[in-house]
Amino acid sequence: MTTATIAKFNKPIENVKPAAAPAAVNLASLIGTWVNVDAATRDIVRVVLTGKAGALEVDAYGACSPTPCNWGQVAAGAYAASVAGGNAVAFSASYAFGFKTTILTGHLDGAHLIVEDFNVFADGSGRSAYFTQGTFKKA
Repeated sequence: MTTATIAKFNKPIENVKPAAAPAAVNLASLIGTWVNVDAATRDIVRVVLTGKAGALEVDAYGACSPTPCNWGQVAAGAYAASVAGGNAVAFSASYAFGFKTTILTGHLDGAHLIVEDFNVFADGSGRSAYFTQGTFKKA
């Protein structure tokens, strides 16, 4: 005797709303060239934030001599102050240098941009992961 298998179909879920598009984040408040207020810094000296097709990109420059070292341009996340969207108030980006990885974040504080970098070495040198923070003003 064979047992017949009866297919069971679930009823479609009713009233399911399609996923809403994310609320827009206006990049204008972050866009521009930001310069470290500490001219003697040995960390990041300049951050250039640009918007291309609605996406944020960051180009950071480290303190090198005789000219700043360009870290390169990478994609960045932009963040509003609420889930409703609005003006961007912060960003985050990641740099992979091979010998270390740096997570770069920044947030507006009045007319300043506070930039933080979190660094982890991957070269077996035994150097500790470290954090720095700088205050930047629009150039």
